Amino acid sequence: MPDTFKILVVDDEPEILECVQRYLTPHGYDVQVSDNGQSAIAMLQERDYDIVFTDLRMRGVDGIEILSTIKDYHPETEVIIITGFGTIETAIEALKRGCYDYLQKPIDLERLRIITDRIIEKKKLQRENILIKKKLKEKHRFDDIVGISTCIHEIFEKIDKVSRNDFTVFIQGESGTGKGMVARVIHANSHRKDKTFIPVNCGAIPETLLESELFGHVKGSFSGAIRDKMGLFKAAHEGTLFLDEIAEVSSQLQVKLLRALQEKRIRPVGDTQEYDVDVRVIAATNQNPQKAISEGRLREDLFYRLNVVTIDMPALRERKEDIPVLVHHFINRYNTREQGEVIRITPEAMDALLSYHWPGNVRQLENVIARAFALGVQDIIDVGDLPAEITNPDKGSGMQRTLNLKANETILIKKALSQVGGNKVDAAQLLGINLATLYRKLKKYGIENLH
Repeated sequence: MPDTFKILVVDDEPEILECVQRYLTPHGYDVQVSDNGQSAIAMLQERDYDIVFTDLRMRGVDGIEILSTIKDYHPETEVIIITGFGTIETAIEALKRGCYDYLQKPIDLERLRIITDRIIEKKKLQRENILIKKKLKEKHRFDDIVGISTCIHEIFEKIDKVSRNDFTVFIQGESGTGKGMVARVIHANSHRKDKTFIPVNCGAIPETLLESELFGHVKGSFSGAIRDKMGLFKAAHEGTLFLDEIAEVSSQLQVKLLRALQEKRIRPVGDTQEYDVDVRVIAATNQNPQKAISEGRLREDLFYRLNVVTIDMPALRERKEDIPVLVHHFINRYNTREQGEVIRITPEAMDALLSYHWPGNVRQLENVIARAFALGVQDIIDVGDLPAEITNPDKGSGMQRTLNLKANETILIKKALSQVGGNKVDAAQLLGINLATLYRKLKKYGIENLH
């Protein structure tokens, strides 16, 4: 069965093999056993296992050799070392080599189950993420845009169509809805994908410099023009130019933009010569374009030149069914980026996310997940890992400090090590994490033993 998780137990004591197999099998796991390291390696060559429990001390091939073989050929398999009295130091050395955790004899079956369940939860999330990506890819080809709502799939279909041609595209929507990402996806799926994609935030460049940025200038054309400069239209030749916040461009420059679009020619500031350019232009605004036109901030003729195809990006509050998918997407992203081990989000935390109104849209949601990782979330994202404006919107950000139950991860680890005199086993217990996780975080943050 595809949902069955496979476990291998290796030990030269038949009683341990029988005990672990009889304990785990009723929980739905496919448990196989081996009484020596040589046969275990042969079994590992024949099939993949999700978890391997192996005795540390065995005749012939021991647990360290099995661990090394697994990490060389099946790095996704988690290994738990079973160790007897007097071999704890060797077990700790195994942790440094990539072992997930260790169990002491006599085996505490409850601890064995907790370790197993923790690993399986993590692997279930990984499988869910793979299935989600597979389902999304069945409907669209755009890895960077995630959603299952009707409005998002309509956008997928529109992106798919406009990517095949060179018409100008006008993207409108609130800040944080993903307008820039859509522009990048259109470019990446077009025949221009091997050429340059240049994004320009028109609202972030001073009006006096924007014309030079777009069209370039010649030396001496104005004070400070000490050399010729290639404009972004030329730099994007045969590629795509994304003009974000187009309504922030001055009316005079809008006229020049309109001419460049109509004639596919540009004239650098101070130059007497015009140059042909082959550029696909995608424009965007977070404002209502009709209101901007009526207020004289956006020229109507430029708008209609840009608005051959319109893509309306919905606010996140208008597609809340996408929030769980986005959350899993961002958890997976930051697990990979930060070497995290978050396996899920609690129903209560998800309810809080679903109840929030998201003024910052998808960008804000990603920041919430990134914040949880930055504050050292362990295994599960709970309500306490969310910012105050989400968990207690009536009180606002002023409550954030009191609701923040987790302080900076590095400070916590150092404090725990200090309290237990540098003993990593005791520090891990104090922090509520397993020893393997502690070693990974010590390495990640470069924390040296304090004693």
